[in-house]
Amino acid sequence: MQNVFIQKDEIFDNLFRRYPSLEVCKDSINQAFNILKDTAVNLNTLYLAGNGGSAADSEHIAGELMKSFMAKRPIDGNLAQKLKDMYGEEGESLSLDLEGGFRAVPLPSLVSLSTAIINDVNSDIMFAQMLNSIGVKGDLFWGISTSGNSRNIVKAAMLAKAKGLKVMALVGEKECKLDKLCDVIIHVPETETYKVQELHLPIYHALCAMLESEFYC
Repeated sequence: MQNVFIQKDEIFDNLFRRYPSLEVCKDSINQAFNILKDTAVNLNTLYLAGNGGSAADSEHIAGELMKSFMAKRPIDGNLAQKLKDMYGEEGESLSLDLEGGFRAVPLPSLVSLSTAIINDVNSDIMFAQMLNSIGVKGDLFWGISTSGNSRNIVKAAMLAKAKGLKVMALVGEKECKLDKLCDVIIHVPETETYKVQELHLPIYHALCAMLESEFYC
């Protein structure tokens, strides 16, 4: 992690300089940033899910959000003072090592729960069941699917909408079932799975960096 301070707009513009094909996604990426920002401002939780490589992307995004990414994120000053008051030098040292983060949960990481749901019910409702247990109105579900039709992502989006969560998705170029379920959906201009995934990564890196810049720089 480098201590790099870059303005949100510069990060946004640089994404399209580096990946000109993503110009077609410009409005939806900006909308995605705004919905992520609102989620953070309101102290709601972001839930992420995908399958295969997109499951790995879910964990990757959570990793960038829950600790420093491109810039140092000092923790809240009141918390730092409380740690020092309660635990002295050890508390002060802890406060200096801790970093600010956003509320993010990668649902594919809940392996024991996932396998229990798959075994006891079926894989289609895996993420929907998780959201039913922990998601609350105002939270955000971010589904990642190269086709936009992954059954367990679609059903999770259905459940999320019914419970009052916001829904966003990162998908490929084609029309898909998630189109009718999302508050924001980003269609990257590719159809082959690996090529879709190659364009997903710079988008979510930019979104994570923009959030960090907005709140910590």
